[in-house]
Amino acid sequence: MIDRNNPLIREATSLPPLDKLRLVDYLLESLDMPDTELEKLWAEESSRRWKGYKGGEIGSVSAAEVFEKYKP
Repeated sequence: MIDRNNPLIREATSLPPLDKLRLVDYLLESLDMPDTELEKLWAEESSRRWKGYKGGEIGSVSAAEVFEKYKP
């Protein structure tokens, strides 16, 4: 839990709404640290899947089927 008495938290929460949004955007962006090895693996996997699909080895599923599967 965040300590609301922390001076940094008090200062951040007292910012105007637009500055809060900019701060949140900056913080979220700072968490998004790319992993080059993971990016490479995903690129290889997506290429493999695309080739499989185009070659008729892999089928597709409609969006409706996917959404139906996850309905509550």
